[in-house]
Amino acid sequence: LAAGWGGGMDAAWAPSPGGCELVQSIMDCTGRQLSSVPGNLRGDTEELLLDDNTIRALGNASLLLYPRLWHLSVARNRLELIEPGAFLSSPGLQVLSLTDNLLFTKYSLTAAALSALPALRTLDLAGNQLTEDMVSVLVSNLSSLESLSVARNIIMRLDSYTFTNLTQLLELNLEKNYIFEIDQAFEGLQRLQRLNIAYNYLPCLVGFDLTQLRVLNASNNIIEWFLTLESDDPFALEVLDLSHNRLLFFPVLPRHSKLHSLLLQDNRMSFYQRLPNGTSLANVTVQFLIIQGNTTNITTVRLWDDLCYSNLSSLRLLDMSQNQVWGLPEDFLAQMPSLTQLKLNQNCLEVFELSEEDSLGMLTELDLSQNELVELGVKGGVRDFLPSLQLFNLSTNRLRALPPGIFTRTRNITTVDLSRNRVDLCPQPGEAEHLSCVDIRGVGTLTHLSLAGCGLQGLGGRPFQGTSLIHLDLSDNHRALSGDLAWLQDLVLTLQVLSLRNTSLSSAAVDFSALSSLVRLDLSRNSLAAFPASLGALRLCSLDLRDNCLRALPPDVARAPLGTSLRELYLSRNPYNCCTLGWWDALQQAEGLRVPDGREVTCSHGSHTLSPSALPEPVLQSCRWQTADLALLYLVLALPTCLTLLVAFVVIFLMLKEKLLKMVKTRCGVSSPY
Repeated sequence: LAAGWGGGMDAAWAPSPGGCELVQSIMDCTGRQLSSVPGNLRGDTEELLLDDNTIRALGNASLLLYPRLWHLSVARNRLELIEPGAFLSSPGLQVLSLTDNLLFTKYSLTAAALSALPALRTLDLAGNQLTEDMVSVLVSNLSSLESLSVARNIIMRLDSYTFTNLTQLLELNLEKNYIFEIDQAFEGLQRLQRLNIAYNYLPCLVGFDLTQLRVLNASNNIIEWFLTLESDDPFALEVLDLSHNRLLFFPVLPRHSKLHSLLLQDNRMSFYQRLPNGTSLANVTVQFLIIQGNTTNITTVRLWDDLCYSNLSSLRLLDMSQNQVWGLPEDFLAQMPSLTQLKLNQNCLEVFELSEEDSLGMLTELDLSQNELVELGVKGGVRDFLPSLQLFNLSTNRLRALPPGIFTRTRNITTVDLSRNRVDLCPQPGEAEHLSCVDIRGVGTLTHLSLAGCGLQGLGGRPFQGTSLIHLDLSDNHRALSGDLAWLQDLVLTLQVLSLRNTSLSSAAVDFSALSSLVRLDLSRNSLAAFPASLGALRLCSLDLRDNCLRALPPDVARAPLGTSLRELYLSRNPYNCCTLGWWDALQQAEGLRVPDGREVTCSHGSHTLSPSALPEPVLQSCRWQTADLALLYLVLALPTCLTLLVAFVVIFLMLKEKLLKMVKTRCGVSSPY
């Protein structure tokens, strides 16, 4: 088996003249600084890649030696001309990529060459500075085309003559041009299924009638209106992307379609049945005047329920984020029983209310973040509040409370984001009924909870009783931590990720040792002056200690259980002492440990801020004096003084020796030998 595998690899990758690589029947000549097609390649080549070279022309004899070619790519060259007979020897060519060249210079000759490809299925002409007239000439005789890209050109207007004879076309890419008008350009494309007209300058799409189209991407234009004429014809439309436009109203959609994804993000859309100031436009209508040739049609639409005749029963994804929605029309959501994802974030909603008629039994994701919500309402009679809901994002609103028992009725909820609301967690059982708080106790399916920036104060009791949280974010709550972490006792076996960032934590005596399942811990932006000793026993994979007041880490931190398990450690923006960096050297040698912000870690020495990896020699010498053994230091300092005193004593003794001896003898009565 080993021998067979090795032989296969040798056959698959083989060197070829000209520096090209042969991979089975694919000849890869990408980026070889070629100015022409190599003439010494294998004759059985089926795919030839000539991208990123300097080829200026494909001559009549350029591909003569490769009759089996079905895929040719000459992208990102300097191609200006393809001679009319260049493809005569390759009648089986099916895929041709000519992106990012200069085909606008001699496009008529290139068109003649393309007309000799009866089997061509895919053609990419993106980035060739082509106008609509040039495109019309280039594709006029390519009736076999199924996929065409003319993206990133200078097309400005499309009419019925642009894509004549492309009767087999399934996919058309027109993105990133300068198109401001489309006049019956797609009527002859009876098989077209995917159309991309994103990043153009279309002001409206009125009279949409492409019944066979499955995917339409019209994002990033300046569209203010999308209007489908009222008709009973069935539409095959499945995906409609109108995001990043200037839509003023909800699009008028086909009455019968298979639409499952509707993307309306980043528009100026609102509903006008109920306005914020209490007024109503219930009886106001808009008339569209549509002129097609000599025919004039007038369509009248009621603003507030302009979607009433659209069948949205198959819709699964609705993205209306970043609009100006104040409220939803009555029974708006009731028309979408198959909806699984609803995104209403970054709007102007003050109240969001669900009733029994809003049959959103399949909804799994609901995003109401970044609104002005002060109330989340559930009308009486709703037994199961969104029974399939898994992700509920309510962050950045003005909520102070939620309907009692709301999460116990969402039987599959796993992720809740309540960050940046003024909410409190309910304390011990029995008190929740009397307090305005959020009760998550007993929600056994909940695994991810964010309460960042909620103004939580003095967490206590057992707020997480009956839950199995894996991820808990309590960051930006300056008064949440008081005393020990006993309120986390119900999560000791499940909690893996805990964020206490910016919670005014200052005491290193906080005991984390009970959180044995913890894998990631964020203690950044606090006031820790010492490393919490209880962390040493944990087996964390990631620890964030940035923006604290740490002067040093324990010298044995790399040898503790924490040091052996850590894979990621953030340490920057702490005032470390340059003379106590033994722990830093140990961390640098720890196997498998990464300090992503290591280049930002600094230490202080006097008034200087230095990098611990490159301390100057004078600093090192100064540190040696500061960290030397004090007893030895005192001995060294005292020794010169002792020696000086000893020498002085000897000198004085020698100078006064005779006088002292005479004085002794006189007093003792002993005669002198002299």
